[in-house]
Amino acid sequence: MTRRVSSLFSDDPTESPCELHLVNTADFTTWADRASPDVSSWVRRNLPDPSPAAVLPLPDDGNGQGRYLGLVGGAEPFWSMAGVARQLPPGHYRLASPAADPTAAALAWGLGQYAFDRYLPAAGRPPRQLLWPDGADRQQVLQQIRADTLTRDLVNTPAEDMGPGELEAAARALVSEWGGELNVTAGDDLLDAGLPAIHAVGRAASRPPRLLDLTWGNPEHPRLTLVGKGVCFDSGGLDIKPAAGMRHMKKDMGGAAHVLGLASLVMASALPVRLRVLVSAVENSISATAYRPGDIVRTRSGLTVEIGNTDAEGRMVLCDALSLACEESPDLVIDMATLTGAARVALGPDLPALFARPVGLARELEQLGHEHSDPLWTMPLWAPYDTELKSPVADLNNIASGGFAGAVFGGLFLQRFVPEEIRWMHIDVFSWNPRTRVGRPEGGAAQGLRALAAFLEARYRAGA
Repeated sequence: MTRRVSSLFSDDPTESPCELHLVNTADFTTWADRASPDVSSWVRRNLPDPSPAAVLPLPDDGNGQGRYLGLVGGAEPFWSMAGVARQLPPGHYRLASPAADPTAAALAWGLGQYAFDRYLPAAGRPPRQLLWPDGADRQQVLQQIRADTLTRDLVNTPAEDMGPGELEAAARALVSEWGGELNVTAGDDLLDAGLPAIHAVGRAASRPPRLLDLTWGNPEHPRLTLVGKGVCFDSGGLDIKPAAGMRHMKKDMGGAAHVLGLASLVMASALPVRLRVLVSAVENSISATAYRPGDIVRTRSGLTVEIGNTDAEGRMVLCDALSLACEESPDLVIDMATLTGAARVALGPDLPALFARPVGLARELEQLGHEHSDPLWTMPLWAPYDTELKSPVADLNNIASGGFAGAVFGGLFLQRFVPEEIRWMHIDVFSWNPRTRVGRPEGGAAQGLRALAAFLEARYRAGA
């Protein structure tokens, strides 16, 4: 883990922490009017255009105690709080007044200090430590920061150090910490195990493809299965990507990183479920053994797939895992994948595309996303488009015949491998922050984890 989470918070009020005055930008003028003359003059002179996440030291109040003003609010109030934490100098702090939502304030404080410093230790500055706000759910805050950090660290690690074997090691670390069991099927054993699509995509790489199968929890509890796309590097295969399109393809295992992060939340909170995590861990490489455009792959389900494009590999490694997941009739299957560029064209980098059956699941999760400042956006599994996946020589093609609605076609393809009676959600995540923004550095992004944690708590904790 990049940073010790425990160093972000304190229980000891005797450390003379600096006072942090959080003011909403909408209330800035009123706050400044009510402040003492010296403070009012100071902030107006130094913050002529107050904006969310701005930080300003305040004049000494005569007690020798440091004081800071932090501005929050705007379009993303949660992340503005994270931005304040990121802007403050290292030291100890306490909130000068109670937080409206102390758990969210503490969580934003922690998430805002993320830094990936595996290769550049200087990137990780000494932490700003916050005296725990009254009423904060400390366990929830720490669990979610750890899950977020795990997800981002996995995505940020370059493919040289994050191949299928390293994803396996990350899964083993979860089992070591929380219990459970991990079974791994690798290399040509995938064929004997009835996982030919995973093998087809990964067979060209020097590092063998594998399926990670993690189980945890009471077998008598409802079955929850998470499926993650773990393409540790995507060259595009023989339909090779251009250089610009390949630049950040270390993040193509973002779906796997997300389901491992979500699994850590499920286990840490002792959610009453029988958890199963399936990760298809491969590299989409080029060699003499690479799968080819025009090949026909027979999948675990028995359906045959014509390869229209080797760069549509994510759905191929997911389809076998989804078929395996559904064989034990789980209560709910959630797959997460950096599946399509089309989802980003439609929704941009911030909004994971959410597909669900029945659609009511998506509506519930989308609402929780808004409540937890962790948005997702519902997209349709539009049945009339399904015919565009037809092939004259196989049951279906792995790409659609037209150039529109790529994210929808990705969902429709995966839907073929999930029986109608199975509750299922497919989340097309970007897993990446393309530029440094308020509270979030450029690089790996954890998307939907807090919303999903709230969704699973609501679904399964009531029945415990």
